[in-house]
Amino acid sequence: MRTLIIGIDSGTQSTKVVVLDATRKRLVGAGSQAYDLLPGLPPGAKEQHPHTWRDATATALKAALKQAGASASEVKAIGVSGQQHGFVPLDRKGEVIRPAKLWCDTATAAECDELTRALGGPKATIKALGNAVLPGFTASKILWLKRHEPAHFKQLATVLLPHDYLNFWLTGRAVMEYGDASGTALLDVRKRRWCAKAVNAIDPGLMERLPPLMPSDQPTGTLQAETARSLGLGTEVLVSAGGGDNMMGAIGTGNTRPGTVTASFGTSGTIYACAAQPVVDPQGEIAAFCDSTNRWLPLLCTMNVTVATEMVRRQLGLDLAAYEKTAARAAPGSGGLLLLPYLEGERTPNVPEGTGVFLGVTPQTFQPSRLARAAMEGVTLGMNYGLRRLAELGLRATQIRATGGGANSKLWRQIMADVFHTPVVTLKVGEGAAYGAALQALWCWRRQQGDRVAIEELTDAYVAINASQTAEPNPASAAVYAELQALQDETSLALRQAFVRHRRLVSGG
Repeated sequence: MRTLIIGIDSGTQSTKVVVLDATRKRLVGAGSQAYDLLPGLPPGAKEQHPHTWRDATATALKAALKQAGASASEVKAIGVSGQQHGFVPLDRKGEVIRPAKLWCDTATAAECDELTRALGGPKATIKALGNAVLPGFTASKILWLKRHEPAHFKQLATVLLPHDYLNFWLTGRAVMEYGDASGTALLDVRKRRWCAKAVNAIDPGLMERLPPLMPSDQPTGTLQAETARSLGLGTEVLVSAGGGDNMMGAIGTGNTRPGTVTASFGTSGTIYACAAQPVVDPQGEIAAFCDSTNRWLPLLCTMNVTVATEMVRRQLGLDLAAYEKTAARAAPGSGGLLLLPYLEGERTPNVPEGTGVFLGVTPQTFQPSRLARAAMEGVTLGMNYGLRRLAELGLRATQIRATGGGANSKLWRQIMADVFHTPVVTLKVGEGAAYGAALQALWCWRRQQGDRVAIEELTDAYVAINASQTAEPNPASAAVYAELQALQDETSLALRQAFVRHRRLVSGG
């Protein structure tokens, strides 16, 4: 009989499920279910209903098990990866009170400022938490609920994150593991405990509404009867602690030893490294997260990656292959056309009021190949802003492990290598977060069996590099991008106040 482990990745655009045959070390099934953001919301607001994730998970999981030809008795454990920072409010009956405000919701800038002042300013905030309070994080969303929807806040009994909500649906247990909890801006990441000053700055009664914290190698529980029945599985199936998508992506890309760096090119962009000790950025630009292996995961996040390339691709009316072929016709630097890619605001650097800006638009540059390539280059330069900050904090990359939709493009991988001035590789299993969730679940299950296996032993055995897709930096192109990087940084700084004025204009304030 096979030993099957399920990995779930619940994201902003879809839920993906993989089935791992742990004995043969290969994926034997996969399923997915797409969905959208809630329409018609005010500028900056991004929301989804948690029931959407639950229903999509059930659909994708059943499809993956069908493809694997799995019997219920073969499934031993489930791991869940979820989009970070989303605020899922539950009432005393465990019912969702309102749709979840997501990581990409930038409507809480005022609440971030209020919390930062309550903690004594930016430096005192970072000293207390290890992180700044940014619009993407969960804390400001809770204060937003209290300020804007007091009746809903009065009903609030439990605060969960997206992956916690799925674990709650699977097991009936409301808990939060350290990695995902570190993205709430309520956790002291150095000590791995809730920061009372930050919690009380939102509401004196909030602490009792936060779930218990748990380490990453422990199970959340086993499948509760109703959920097990609906999925066609047994109640003995273990559910691991799970984690945020970046934490699970780290495991799925073998980023479980200090020194490894992963870059995820999805809707958003993330770059992160495994660290044995907390890495706190005094400027607050690099998130000092915990990981989901009981270590730390210094991380930078940009909010706009494939959202920018997809916008340009759709406008040009191209499929993915044609888009790449079109972009390849332009030389590195796109003839001077530069994208400042803050389409949905930005987190690194922290520009919540930002919008997208094309610099260098002329009759010569405003044509398909340069627009297509400039979108790829602009978002990669935006990510490199944070990679350089990681290096300043002592975390230098010798190899970038690329994942996400952008990593599938040969041209884009070369742009990455040239912009980062570092070799870029891909992994044989591309679904890093779902695969990482499965590997964490395997780790948890084996430890529950009495096997004291280390997570890095598992990733060494299960994560393989796709050597044929390695991209080495081209010195001439790298020099062009170094100049564009300086120009993008300068443009970003010059436009900060203009972005604020523009937001007031379009919002009528």
